[in-house]
Amino acid sequence: MRPRTIVPSVAAASLVLAALTAAPVGAAPGGGLRAAAGPPPLEDLVTGDAVMERLQDFQDIADANGGNRAMETPGYEASAAYVEQELAAAGYEPERQYFTFEDLVTDDLSLTAAGVSVTSDLYPAEFAPDTPDDGVTGPIVQPGDPLVQGCTADTWDGIDVAGAVALVSRGSCPFADKVLHASTAGAAAVILYNNTDGALSPTLGAENDAWVPTVGITQADGQAILAAIAGGAPAEATYDLQTHVEQFESFNVLAQTPGGRDHNVVMAGAHLDSVEDGAGINDNGSGSAAILEVAVQLAAATDGGQDVENAVRFAWWGAEEVGLRGSTHYVDDLVANDPAALDDIATYLNFDMVGSPNYIIGVYDANESTHPAPVPVPPGSAETEAVFTDYFDGIGQAWVDTEFSGRSDYQAFIENGVPASGLFTGADGSKTAEEVALFGGTEGIFYDPNYHSPADTIDNVDPTALDIMSRAIGHAVAALSEDTFAVNGVGNPRVDGIEAQARCLNGTAYVAVRATNGEDAPADVRLITTFGEKKVSSLAPDKNVYQSFNTRATSVAAGTATVAAYQWRGGDPVYQRYDVAYDAIDCG
Repeated sequence: MRPRTIVPSVAAASLVLAALTAAPVGAAPGGGLRAAAGPPPLEDLVTGDAVMERLQDFQDIADANGGNRAMETPGYEASAAYVEQELAAAGYEPERQYFTFEDLVTDDLSLTAAGVSVTSDLYPAEFAPDTPDDGVTGPIVQPGDPLVQGCTADTWDGIDVAGAVALVSRGSCPFADKVLHASTAGAAAVILYNNTDGALSPTLGAENDAWVPTVGITQADGQAILAAIAGGAPAEATYDLQTHVEQFESFNVLAQTPGGRDHNVVMAGAHLDSVEDGAGINDNGSGSAAILEVAVQLAAATDGGQDVENAVRFAWWGAEEVGLRGSTHYVDDLVANDPAALDDIATYLNFDMVGSPNYIIGVYDANESTHPAPVPVPPGSAETEAVFTDYFDGIGQAWVDTEFSGRSDYQAFIENGVPASGLFTGADGSKTAEEVALFGGTEGIFYDPNYHSPADTIDNVDPTALDIMSRAIGHAVAALSEDTFAVNGVGNPRVDGIEAQARCLNGTAYVAVRATNGEDAPADVRLITTFGEKKVSSLAPDKNVYQSFNTRATSVAAGTATVAAYQWRGGDPVYQRYDVAYDAIDCG
């Protein structure tokens, strides 16, 4: 029989395949050490139903406050107060982090195309520049692909785009790709029209000198423009946008477990604000509600957050919808004033939209196995991603990679070297046939047709997606609260190459146990079976300990051997316990 080997990793910390118990450490009566049963089972405690109830609370807040939860509104203030109230009831001491920033305010905004004046539901694209003082006027052109979506450069081949206003349909690829291809071909401005009912408030993701003035309009307005052109109206458009800069104030809500290593902090964050046009229940009430439920259940399962190995810090970011302002302020403040505290963040988990109605189960592709990342990927990010993907694999849940793009609140973290990953059920991308085969839903429409619209309400959140993702968030936070070794090398004493095997010698059954000190410093290692124990003090790094225990019988039933490791670090005792199974054997 082959020996069974366990190589502990953060990704496998709570899977049945490897019966690893990672233990918080503390003084027990008599001066000994205690080892808890492992990470709290938050994947069982954090349910979609509970998170949906919190989403209803956010919906009620929006309904009572003008229909939204946007920054500098009563809806945002009420959302923050609700989060703080729930955290305080769970035993946390939430804090607000205020910040100010400058942003653009619109002075003039107008669009006339083929004689059609668009007077409502007209939204300049985030990060797109203003027009010149007298606006942009040019012939209307469209890309050459059948859906006129302009997702590749060759869709503009053979079309006279220089100085024109490109009229492009939403769908199939990010808005940024559409605008980049149009501007590269020579367009002076871009009109993006929706391909489903409702307003379109596009974002280009980040500042870029390649952008040209860009505006989003409804499907109905887009079709009216096309109908006017088909009816013989001059195919010409004028778009005018003039803005000025004003200063705004918002705040983040932060809370941390009272226990755990504060020099190895696991962070989980979600933006709390909505767009002005709606309640923002998927974007991003879903992420905010999920981490709130995780925080509450973590506290309940760990004596108010005392019994965790690594401190867990939760963040509800403000002003995300106007350029990732809250998370960027948080990181920039650490860089400027407390860089050691930034180094103390082991990894950052981001959750922005986890209940999309036409969902995918998406994991940020930190290992770039599907999508090359357009941003830096700090070391440890791929290992953080594996916490999610190994969990999904372990429960038989299909998942797909989603681009590690930095286009959410993890951007500032990765730009400053903090590992990150996260989950995403989709926004304005279109669902593929392959994704339908994995998750159901409708091919060719958006993952969230209500993205950045008034229809982003409690009625349009998918409960299945929300349940799957909420449990995964709970699992990841629990696992990393106990062990971040795979991410950053910080954890309780690591033991590698653990093997347990029942074998025969001269008609007697023996249980042989082997282990290797995986630390870079000596550790005390103990091998434990029901037939005896062996302890090696100060086992050197990469050295093995081995013992064959005599059962004094001709057979032995299947059982479990234990390997325990112990060190002192900075005056504090740290302890890890590993269990590994062995098979039955009959030597008679």
